[in-house]
Amino acid sequence: MEHPSILMTVLAFGLLLGPLVTLHELGHYLVGRWCGVKAVAFSIGFGRELAGWTDSRGTRWKLSMLPLGGYVQFAGDMNPASVGVDKIPLDLKEREGWFHFKPLWQRFLIVFAGPGTNLLVAVAIFAAFNLAYGRIYAPPVVAGFATQSVAKDAGVREGDRIVAIGDKEITGFEQVRDQIAPYPDEMVTIVVERDGLRHSYPVKIASKTVTDEFGNESRIGMLGIAGQGLKRERLGVGRSLTYAVEQTYGVMGTMVSGLRQIFTGQRSVRELGGPVKIAKFSGERLALGWQEFVYFSAFISINLAFINLLPIPGLDGGHLAFYLAEGVRRKPLGARSQEWALRTGLAFVLALMVFVTINDLVPANLFGS
Repeated sequence: MEHPSILMTVLAFGLLLGPLVTLHELGHYLVGRWCGVKAVAFSIGFGRELAGWTDSRGTRWKLSMLPLGGYVQFAGDMNPASVGVDKIPLDLKEREGWFHFKPLWQRFLIVFAGPGTNLLVAVAIFAAFNLAYGRIYAPPVVAGFATQSVAKDAGVREGDRIVAIGDKEITGFEQVRDQIAPYPDEMVTIVVERDGLRHSYPVKIASKTVTDEFGNESRIGMLGIAGQGLKRERLGVGRSLTYAVEQTYGVMGTMVSGLRQIFTGQRSVRELGGPVKIAKFSGERLALGWQEFVYFSAFISINLAFINLLPIPGLDGGHLAFYLAEGVRRKPLGARSQEWALRTGLAFVLALMVFVTINDLVPANLFGS
């Protein structure tokens, strides 16, 4: 398929990231407002302001130059990263609107609200698709094998019903892919039911590189088995929602596994992507149609939540880690400790952004990989 134009790619990137970042920051803002915290600024993007206005509450709503995120700056924040306080007000009434003087549970909720909103967006998108189209279902019965099948070599037979993979119970054939595709070259135990008896087979998942219609390559795990009797199951509102929660949880689990595989060397750091790669993929999804694009946005929304929940100082997850420590210690960490942790965390985030951007732009074969 023909690659999307640069104009379509830029348009798709803006349509993808703009709403997701806005909703993320709205989560912080709305919960902060509910807790009585005054917002000084609400910005989409970083750096110099391009356009904006000030509302009746004194909040400056603005669009800034670097469109790679956003922030809500609450009263008392020294900077958009919610670091420390820039002064201690003498007026107790003024303190009521300051983020840093709020109870621990309120600060925790305000910070968690951003990534939490991104997860809710993903659940809403998945639920809408589930309600509109249902889900493809097939019994977890082995109907056949590929020419090269690690499952067949391990002892699995045609007609076996897969009941578990590792510690995960299997009730539908679509779950097999979810438990196998993200884990190429890893060992897993497959439990099948045959003639009323259960049999367990240790299998090393095969690795296969697949290419999509735009030439993007990805490495996935394969068992070399085929299912049968695909059906489209219609879902009601309740089941669409619960299944959407399961889907979102599953995507989060896959991201955790992918990060673990990179740290352990099972996957290359070349698989890490940054804003350039997101822009490329968003353009490709938009070229395939609005349904593909909206569905893809759910995965990016989960990605934003996942990244922001990492316990890295300067990100939402870093603040949440500070609050958890404060809850255990019954007092906040020292100002100097927090300052150094935040500086280190921000330096790490900036270095990571530079790395993934270079990763996006430099061809893999330049390094012989």
